[in-house]
Order: sequence, then C-alpha cells, then structure tokens
Amino acid sequence: MASAHPSQPDLSPEDPRAPADAAGTESAALLQPTPAFSPLYQQIKSLILRSLQAGEWKPGDMIPSEFDLAARFRVSQGTVRKAIDELATDNLLVRRQGKGTFVATHAEQHIQYRFLRVLPDASAPEAQGPAERRIIECRRLRGPAEVARQLDLKGGDSLVQVRRVLSFSGTPAILEDIWLPGTPFKGLSLETLSSDKGPMYALFETQFGVRMVRATEKIKAVAADADAAALLGVEVGHPLLSVERLAYTYNDVPMELRRGLYRTETRHYHNELN
Repeated sequence: MASAHPSQPDLSPEDPRAPADAAGTESAALLQPTPAFSPLYQQIKSLILRSLQAGEWKPGDMIPSEFDLAARFRVSQGTVRKAIDELATDNLLVRRQGKGTFVATHAEQHIQYRFLRVLPDASAPEAQGPAERRIIECRRLRGPAEVARQLDLKGGDSLVQVRRVLSFSGTPAILEDIWLPGTPFKGLSLETLSSDKGPMYALFETQFGVRMVRATEKIKAVAADADAAALLGVEVGHPLLSVERLAYTYNDVPMELRRGLYRTETRHYHNELN
C-alpha cells in the first residue's frame, strides 16, 4: 500500500504543480499533466522519466533502489516496481539480477539492435557480427526544408548530414543518409565517426548526451539509382528496400532522420505486431 499520501507523488518546491500547503491539494490535482484517473504507478513512471530526461541519471548509471525511490515519492515499493517494470519493457531501464536497475544504453547487445528491423534470413542480427562501416561524408549545412520540418527545425537551422555504407562479410548491404540537428551534435565530425567502433547511438549517448528512446518508420520498394548502385555494388534498377526512420529522444523530441537503402537478397523486414 502507498504511504500517507498515496495519490500525491513528491513534488519539488520548484515544480509548478507543487501545492503551497495541504489546503492546495485539490487545486494541485487539477494541474496534474496526466488525467485524474491515471494510475499512481503511471504518475511515478512519468516522474522517473522526467529525471531521465533532465539527465539526473545518465545512460549506464544505476538509479536509486526501489526502497529509496518509494521514500522519495512517498509511495509503496510495489508502485515503484510497477513503474520500473514498464520503463524496462520500454527499454529505458535495465534490471540486473543482484546488482540493481540501470539506465539502458545502446552499447548493450540487446539494446543496440532495438530499432533494426531488416534482419538476415539465416540468423539473428547479433549472430552476423558487427557491420563494417565506411563513412563517406559528414558535413554541416543548411538542410532541405522537408528534413528540417521533420526534425522540428526552422528552414535555415544548421543540420549535420552523415552518409555511410554498412557491409557484412565484405558485401555492401546498407546505404544510409542520416540527418541530425546541428546544435545538439556540435563537434560531430568524420574523424569522430570513423574512429568510433561502437554503435552510433551509443556514441550519441556518451559524447553528445542524446539518447534515442523510440522511432517510427516508413518502408517502400525502390529501384537503385546510379549513385546507390555504385555504393552498394549492384546494377542500376536493382530492387532495394527503402526505410525512413525518425528517431526521438525523451519527451518526443525528434533527433534523427535516417534514410536507408537495403539490399534484401539475404535479408527481410521483421516486425512484431501486438
């Protein structure tokens, strides 16, 4: 059971929703960003998510124990546990038996393939080994208006464009054009990308403090143009799968537009529908 005030998670004095005194409880409830009928664990989940977004706990950090979080928010450990369970299901937190709960990072094996939906026919993605990456270019520019629009930027805002080819066992498999907002990724360079050997999203976390937490995709069949054909080692007109992914950080802020062209002779698109 929740303790003295089960419906009121602990709110700091700076929080505009915090009541001035006990008499302000009703008005504070009306200012809650979630509906009044929102389960208490969902409110706790939102508060933990807010701390993640604010950078209180970085990717790879251990968060406080359920006991400490229950004391902090003045709720039961069971309520905190349910909130953490949902965040773990969302791949935002990771439980480690006997060690605690940690902020998930894309450097972890099972997380780094989270957004990968084009898989090898014969094996799981991790079984094929790391991709061989060739960074073709990384440049800062004023990007196309439609790219800026998808990233919620103004037409003249700075963007970073990255183009790379991913190969497996020496065979080019994926051509990617990646667009990033310029301000959060200040300092990203061709040298940085070429020298880093880990997943790109892990680099974004460690060097730029940007964590991708969800993504949407659009897919369609296309024919290879001369540029794509040369980079992927196929003939002009060869069938490819086009995958456009928009990735978001906390609070649904779009942080990456990625357009990939995939050879699918030995690959397929896989998605689980719930």
